Amino acid sequence: MERITVVIADDHPLFRGGVRMALETDISLNILGEASDGKEALEKILEQKPDVAVLDINMPYLTGLQVVKELRSRNDITEIVFLTMFDDEDMLNEAMDLDVKAYILKDSAALDIVNAVHSVHDGHIFISPSLLSKLSEKKKVKEELTPGLKELSDKEIIVLKLIAESRSSKEIAEELFLSPKTIENYRHRISEKLNLSGSYSLLKFALENKNLL
Repeated sequence: MERITVVIADDHPLFRGGVRMALETDISLNILGEASDGKEALEKILEQKPDVAVLDINMPYLTGLQVVKELRSRNDITEIVFLTMFDDEDMLNEAMDLDVKAYILKDSAALDIVNAVHSVHDGHIFISPSLLSKLSEKKKVKEELTPGLKELSDKEIIVLKLIAESRSSKEIAEELFLSPKTIENYRHRISEKLNLSGSYSLLKFALENKNLL
């Protein structure tokens, strides 16, 4: 049986060692090497060409996302497993846009890492059950706190996020390649759906709920 080759990258030696120990319990996996930062990870992956790279998203010099972007620009086909401390849906979406198939929380890595490596090697998506649970809970809280948000369209959510960045209608229009009048219409519709009155109320809502958008 041909073994699956793996490179591990994380800037915390103890955690990196724990990931290695978990992977070494599976005799079908072959650990080619380790890296302690993003730059070293990129070099090792390009040099050793592993089947799978297990990368921390937050590393010195280059983040995990930056490493993957560079790999993709070079047409490298290494499958990626991302490790993170954060249950951030935007980050998950960005990772998937880069064809990253596995995304696991560090606090469940020992349980999930072997399954994640096998899944991505077989072309399947793997997301930690604990991550899915946290994202689901966040969505539930989000809907309970701000029920009007689920009534907004994807474009209205984007406009609301830009309002939360204190962008003017003109700035938002330039960002989205729309007219300022169209953005004002979006503001009006968003305010209606959220039962808000006035531009200040909309800005206040956007700022207070920025982490939920």
